[in-house]
Amino acid sequence: MSCNNCDQHWFWKKIGRCNRCMKQLAVLCIAVWIFWFSWGSEHIRQIETIAILCFGIAFHGLLLAHLWMKWVIIPRKKGR
Repeated sequence: MSCNNCDQHWFWKKIGRCNRCMKQLAVLCIAVWIFWFSWGSEHIRQIETIAILCFGIAFHGLLLAHLWMKWVIIPRKKGR
């Protein structure tokens, strides 16, 4: 990553501060569900489909963590 926030070495200094990362995660979340509904829903018991769901859960969880930090935690710290 090329932004100043992503060049930090510690995870908690990065999360919620990089809009580029959040946009990439949003695109990945959308892409996972498009791929799931176009291919995965027909092959529910295959390992590839389960892997797609695991990646989707990971992408959504990381995006949720970014948004939570951006809209709840960081503004709360700035208000002190």
